Amino acid sequence: MALPAAFALTGSLIAVTPVTANAAEPAQGNCKTFDDPQYNGWTTYEELGPKLRAIESTSNGRVRVDVVGRTQQGRELYAARVGTGRRVLLVQSAIHGNERTGTEALLGILKKLGSGGDPTTKRALQGITLVAMPMVNPDGGEINRRANVISWDQVTATYPQLAGAPRAWYHSLRGDGIELPGFDLNRDFNPDLDYVPSAGDLPGRQVDAGFFLSPESRAIRDVYVGLKQEFGKVDAAVDLHHMGPCDPLTGGPQDGKPISVSLDYPPLGVNDGAAYKEKWPLLDQDASRRHALAVANGIRASYGSQSPLAAIGRYYHPDDREYAGQGRSAFAMNGSATVLFEVRGQQDDLGQKFKGMLARSVQTGVESLIDSMATGAVDNLEGDDFFGLPDYGWDTTAD
Repeated sequence: MALPAAFALTGSLIAVTPVTANAAEPAQGNCKTFDDPQYNGWTTYEELGPKLRAIESTSNGRVRVDVVGRTQQGRELYAARVGTGRRVLLVQSAIHGNERTGTEALLGILKKLGSGGDPTTKRALQGITLVAMPMVNPDGGEINRRANVISWDQVTATYPQLAGAPRAWYHSLRGDGIELPGFDLNRDFNPDLDYVPSAGDLPGRQVDAGFFLSPESRAIRDVYVGLKQEFGKVDAAVDLHHMGPCDPLTGGPQDGKPISVSLDYPPLGVNDGAAYKEKWPLLDQDASRRHALAVANGIRASYGSQSPLAAIGRYYHPDDREYAGQGRSAFAMNGSATVLFEVRGQQDDLGQKFKGMLARSVQTGVESLIDSMATGAVDNLEGDDFFGLPDYGWDTTAD
């Protein structure tokens, strides 16, 4: 089925090439998962470095690729920078190792910004500095699981002051059926960007900040701090994830059909994180919602309200949901608008079946945000309009 080309919508002026859905993919209303999915075509860690260097080489100086850290197992962590604008956008992907669509989307964005000459690309390069970290948990990615790979003994070797302390609550001895220890890296962040781990803070709680115990989270933190020092502010930070494969939208033009992408702002408890604002006065939840809305507007404008790529909803976010240890929460408390993407399905649910379609949806969403930031359109959106996006039943109350 041919999908329509983009048309203009406030908050998203990005243009995309019409795409054609793969006829072999299951129909939109059929949520079929796979017990033994195929992973062919996904970018591996070994392929990532050469792909990034090729983009850098052909960009004629537009794109710069740096190694900004190493995992516990010694794999390099990459950050690619493009653009010269004063507005700064940091985008990370695959902090959960089996959530890889964002990697493909970021490679597409970097290639386009590195070699494109169209007006939209030129506007982005002049208005935005984009820093993309396409694969921030390659150790987990290599074994197709959520967590990274690091033992508690390795943590205490780095931080001897933690010897004898209980393990952090988000460190597990196994994960996804694999008998290797590791962290849920998306709980390992702290709004105090200078935080040094302390035995007295362990094991911590789900609602509290994390401890920067893994080299991957420290590398992401260091990139953020470096940009903040250079520019004074990181305007927005985006975290690209995957969710369950079969959640149907409740409400909106695609009611009852599977979500393609859910969006969210930082989950910081009641009243827009009121408990945090005295210590972290830069927290601006409305700014995060405006940026998320720019993403939703851009995807819907690009593909039309009935396309499977435009089945956009709000991610699970009841009023009392609280995760201060997530990167999007920590960075939001430091003054960044932050947006969570949750794409339908993971590698072990769908394999390669929806890879192309969902990567296009994510790429369009991030490109729409880039353009909305470059033009300033994001500043004129109404953040409360974010709540007009459909959910998937969690916000529905019984009569």
